[in-house]
Amino acid sequence: MKKEMNYEIKNEFIKAKIKSFGAELNSLQKCGEELEYIWQGDSKYWNRHSPILFPIVGRLKDDSYFYKNQKYNMTQHGFSRDKEFELVKNEADFIEFKLCGDEKSLEIYPFSFELYLSYKLEKSSLIVAYKVVNKSDDKMLFSIGAHPAFNWTLKEDEKKEDYFLEFENIKETKRYFLNDKGLVYKHEDLKITDNKIALNEELFKNDALVFNDSNIKTLTLKNSNNEDFVKLNFEDFPYLGIWSKPSGAPFICIEPWFGVADDENSNQNFEDKKGIITLQKDEILSCFYSIEI
Repeated sequence: MKKEMNYEIKNEFIKAKIKSFGAELNSLQKCGEELEYIWQGDSKYWNRHSPILFPIVGRLKDDSYFYKNQKYNMTQHGFSRDKEFELVKNEADFIEFKLCGDEKSLEIYPFSFELYLSYKLEKSSLIVAYKVVNKSDDKMLFSIGAHPAFNWTLKEDEKKEDYFLEFENIKETKRYFLNDKGLVYKHEDLKITDNKIALNEELFKNDALVFNDSNIKTLTLKNSNNEDFVKLNFEDFPYLGIWSKPSGAPFICIEPWFGVADDENSNQNFEDKKGIITLQKDEILSCFYSIEI
């Protein structure tokens, strides 16, 4: 078993750390400053930082699905976040990792694949890119998503209620609601006043806020009392999740997704799954999002 490594990339503006286990971002800071933007994974609340969601996003009905009349079991968000990734390339301001399907993954996911995760620094932004290659002889079905967690609050002497989320040119959108099993059970129109959602712990008492709105291409975490911000750009991602634990957890996740949890009345057929992506043999999906601080 190879030892898990934690790699640092940096440029003149910012620096980031990425673990080989799960190819997981676990630190993002401005150079010369102590302020940490990424949640540090206190297991009292949630022991992850920024897991990759693949080959599913969210939860399956009964944690299982059917493909070609065969039943497969898979837990929430898939298995990739708990795998050791192979280092492909490591430069001063760029790093890339790779995960390949193997005999073990075929038991729960009947497709051969290569999954590449890369991180590149450009000025004050970290660009996180995904590449999925279908190595099966047939088509491949999957979802993929991001789950970065940010410190909320960023500084010790701040109040959570001082923070808000800012959209760009969104007046109304549709929110999906998750039941206690993590499945989508209803949606409602949500009016956005002044492009803002005020943040407080009450907001997450019914689990994540889930959106399916291609007009939402960017979201910024801001504080009404200072200039600190975290801005995510995710132009091509059709779904967005915003999540924190309602138990006073000091983090917030802003999650661009290609895919979403099952509906509560899903037929569990993988080909019919909401938000599923299909790649033909040797076809590739490439996508990226960025985090600016």
